[in-house]
Amino acid sequence: MAYSLTLGAIAFFLAVIWGRPLISLLIRNRIGKQIRIEGPTSHQVKTGTPTMGGLMILIPVIVITSALNVANLLGWNIIGRSVLVPMTVMLLFGALGAIDDLEGVRGRRAKGEGILGRWKALAQVILATLVVLFLHFVLDLRSLALPGLRDKIDIGLWYIPVAAFIVVAFSNAVNLTDGLDGLAGSLAAIAFTCYGIIAFLQQQVWLVAFCFTLVGAIMAFLWFNAHPAELFMGDTGSLALGATLAAVALMTGQWLLLPIVAGVYTAETVSVTLQVLWYKLSRRLYGQPRRLFKMAPLHHHFELVGWSETQVTQRFWLVGILCGMLGIALALL
Repeated sequence: MAYSLTLGAIAFFLAVIWGRPLISLLIRNRIGKQIRIEGPTSHQVKTGTPTMGGLMILIPVIVITSALNVANLLGWNIIGRSVLVPMTVMLLFGALGAIDDLEGVRGRRAKGEGILGRWKALAQVILATLVVLFLHFVLDLRSLALPGLRDKIDIGLWYIPVAAFIVVAFSNAVNLTDGLDGLAGSLAAIAFTCYGIIAFLQQQVWLVAFCFTLVGAIMAFLWFNAHPAELFMGDTGSLALGATLAAVALMTGQWLLLPIVAGVYTAETVSVTLQVLWYKLSRRLYGQPRRLFKMAPLHHHFELVGWSETQVTQRFWLVGILCGMLGIALALL
C-alpha cells in the first residue's frame, strides 16, 4: 500500500506540472467546450473553456504504469497481462472520447454534439466486447462475488454479455455525470480509491498500484477543474474513466458492488433513463409529454430546484463517499 500511495503522489505532481502547458496548448488550438442550448442557462458562461482535459489524467497514468511494468509487459506473464487490461481500456475509450471531443469542436457537427449517438454507441459496444473477450479467454475471468459468500460464483459464458454491458454502461454513466465543475472527477477518485482498497484486501497488488496512480492523476485534474473550472475532462476523460472503472471492478470479481460504490453515477444514469421513458410514455397516455425531473441528468434537476453548482457538487461528493464506504463494507462480508 505504501508503494501504491507513493505512486499516487508522483502521478499527482507529474499531472499538475503538465496541466498548465496542456491548458495553454488547448487554448492555442481553440479546443473549447461548446455548451448545448438545452442545458441550464447559467452554464453558457462556460462556453470556450478548454476540453479534452482527460489527457491530463491518461498520459501520466499510462507513462508511469508502463515504465514500472515494462518487464512484466514484455514477459507477458500474469502481472503483465493484468496491467495491460486497464491500460488498454483507458487508451481505447480515451481515443474514442478524443475523436468525439474533436468532432464536437472542429467537425461538421461542431455544436457541442460530437459523433452521432448510434455510431458512438456501436464503437463502445465493439471496444467493450473486445476487452471482455480478453478478460474471459486470456485472464480466465468468469465469476462474480456475492457479499456473505466465501466462494465466487462461476457464470460461464454469461460473463461476456454481462461484463460488456457493464463497461458500456459505466463509460456512459461517467459521461452523463460530467456536467458540473469537479463532479465527475471527484466521484471517480472516490470510486477508484474504494476499488484500490478492495484489490488490496484481495492481495491484487498490481491493481492497487494502478488504482492509486489513477487517483493521484485525477486529483491533479481536479486542481484545474475546481469551480470555476479552467479545464473540462471531456469525453476523452469521462469515457475512459468510466470504462476503466468497470474493467477494474470486473478484475476484482466485485463488479456486483459497482452500482453501489459508484452510486451517484448510477443515480445519474437512472434519472436520464426514467426521464426519457416517462417522456415517451406520458405522450401516449396523456397526449402530451411530461417530465419526472425538471431536467436530466439529476445534477441539473437540483440546479433548477435552487441548489448552486458548488452545493450540488459537494453534496453529491458526500453521497459518493457514503456509497463507497458501503461498498467496501459489503466486500468485507
